[in-house]
Amino acid sequence: MVTRTLGRSGIVVSALGFGCWPIGGAIVENGRSVGWGAVDDGESIRAIHQAMDLGVTFFDTADVYGRSEDVLGRALAGRWDQVVIASKFGRTYDRATHTITGEDSSPAHLRRALEGSLRRLGTDVIDLYQLHLWDCPEPEALALRVELEALVEEGKIRAYGWSTDRLSNVELFAAGPHCATAQIHLNVLEGDRNMVTECARLGLAAIVRGPLAMGLLGGKYSSGSALPTDDVRGSGQSWISLFRDGRPTADGLRRLAAIGEVLTSDGRTLAQGALGWLWAVGENTVPIPGFKGMRQAGENAGALAYGPLSPDQMAQVDALLKDGET
Repeated sequence: MVTRTLGRSGIVVSALGFGCWPIGGAIVENGRSVGWGAVDDGESIRAIHQAMDLGVTFFDTADVYGRSEDVLGRALAGRWDQVVIASKFGRTYDRATHTITGEDSSPAHLRRALEGSLRRLGTDVIDLYQLHLWDCPEPEALALRVELEALVEEGKIRAYGWSTDRLSNVELFAAGPHCATAQIHLNVLEGDRNMVTECARLGLAAIVRGPLAMGLLGGKYSSGSALPTDDVRGSGQSWISLFRDGRPTADGLRRLAAIGEVLTSDGRTLAQGALGWLWAVGENTVPIPGFKGMRQAGENAGALAYGPLSPDQMAQVDALLKDGET
């Protein structure tokens, strides 16, 4: 079993985590869906149990992921000693309407958010607690870091991190002794892999969101695919680069076709090859692909049996993507 240590925390997790955003159900922000369509809570719980049976010990959620924390808490009842849980704070949320209403980077909100997450998850401590804002003024971020350190001392959390792709933010939090991670956006088609190196330099694990390019790297979408507006990929979100109004982009499909044979060359599925690429980028990476059911859970967890891509496979992927740019 491939494992990773979360930075300087000493917390050991499976090298693959599961992202629990998609199992949260309907979520709205600025009048548009940021959820993943209809979800069956029973199927989500079965998928979580299946993942655990296949060796997955790390689950990532957030207080604004709909009912994700509630479902995860139900699934883990009586099994908390087998897992490591990450959650996030920093946004405000109306639970009656499942609407993300804004941001709050105050220490007071941090404490309120933590108590809510602990209650929904049904636990006394969250292993990894992450700031869920792309950016934050330095004085406010420093105040949050002080408060997070206090929460570690109080035993409410074990370690903390920041979900951001801005290196200056990562460096600011990394100066705290109990900062363990940065959560960054990266996959074989997009993102800055140098952030993985920078995380390693700072003694941090790189928790990788978007490792399967919001499903494109699963290989089931084509130019004829169309996702509904209750799915975040079909709701017109400008920050999604590989889907436009529910359809995969032509450029994304072209680049995926170029590297697909390499990613699957040793018996992996396309998704498993994409996860293997991330493990080969750095020994500190922990990709957290999302899931909604047992099929996805089984396929993603199956990547652990293969581990990282080989240096030769990595070189082939790089060459094919570079050729596609010329």
